[in-house]
Amino acid sequence: MPSVEGVGARREALRMLDAVLRRGQTLDAAASGTGKLSPQDRALALAIAGETLRRIPDLDALIDGATRQRLPDDSKARMVLRLALAQKVGLGTPEHALVATALPLVDGGPRRLVHGVLGTLLRRGLPPLDAPHLPDTVEERWRAAWGDEVVEAARRQIAHRPPLDLSFADVSEAQDFAQAQGGTSLASKHVRLPSASVTELSGFAEGRWWVQDLAASLPARLIPHTARDVLDLCAAPGGKTMQLAAAGHRVTAVDASASRLGRLRENLSRTHLDAEFVETDALSWKPDRQFDAILLDAPCSATGTFRRHPEVLYRARSKVIADGAEVQARLLERAARWLKPAGTLVYSVCSLEPEEGERVISAPGLNVDPPKAGELPNFVTPSPEGWVRILPGLVEEQGGLDGFFMTRLVARG
Repeated sequence: MPSVEGVGARREALRMLDAVLRRGQTLDAAASGTGKLSPQDRALALAIAGETLRRIPDLDALIDGATRQRLPDDSKARMVLRLALAQKVGLGTPEHALVATALPLVDGGPRRLVHGVLGTLLRRGLPPLDAPHLPDTVEERWRAAWGDEVVEAARRQIAHRPPLDLSFADVSEAQDFAQAQGGTSLASKHVRLPSASVTELSGFAEGRWWVQDLAASLPARLIPHTARDVLDLCAAPGGKTMQLAAAGHRVTAVDASASRLGRLRENLSRTHLDAEFVETDALSWKPDRQFDAILLDAPCSATGTFRRHPEVLYRARSKVIADGAEVQARLLERAARWLKPAGTLVYSVCSLEPEEGERVISAPGLNVDPPKAGELPNFVTPSPEGWVRILPGLVEEQGGLDGFFMTRLVARG
């Protein structure tokens, strides 16, 4: 339960929400301005902002039901009320702390209004919001693409922060770790924990594992074991690079971001793995050779990561999705030219938008190669076309997965 103190943390949470909702930043980017806070207050600010983003439509409905005149969406009063109510519903903050920390955020503003609305709602009692609504445009898109059951599953999943997934280089290491830490394994070389401080877990400093959502680990499992020379395009933050290196492939990791490649180098050093690095834009790069296999985890709207990054639901507007699909198609076409005859290209996106998955994958000279028995966990069922779509609701009782699309394509020999 968070401290009743910490107005500074609430003020930073309010700033983060403004950066996400008005300026389109990611929550991580918005959090980069919290350097003056203590680690405890920074974590609290992030938790408050995240819980608010998970429930905005339902919080707004509560606020609108307690005011005579609708507050503007971007007004400070509405933002402060959202933040305060999210703490009660999502973090269990005591009611007296909600009021005490909310009112200083509207000094010089509608303090009486905020106090009155909070008092009204707290006296009525707040519903649990265990399956909050998503933004209307998102629900409409996903209902049209995947149906009501997927939308309902997404509502249930966004209410809870997801468990921690770890990837291991060695099967027996994963099994031993799961037994020692009380974790569960849903796939080969995988361990799931309810939650934990990553750097304090056993084996972190020794590089025995790395953090990687289970769904994000699936595309690299489709790279053939026989592929010697493997290109990892758009490689950072590096989970797939580490998978490929751990599997014995010679890996070339390409990414345009120097800072993200720096973090990848640190992770490879920690895990005692190796790869060649190329800092460049894949849309302009010209490799000096062809590859046995290519993993293209393309940049996308990232709507499949909404459990961890609820702000994506507000950032991924129609234009973002359309622009992303155009870039993905260009990357796919370029990558296809860099394959050796009969080489393998695995295309994936952490998106729940068909425009970035199923509608992108046609490329000249490539045929779909469906997953073979044992390559993917047994809960994954490929489509009749041979590709894989991970949707909300899959293994929900075990903590769920990020949304993903992936397919393996083989160059005609």
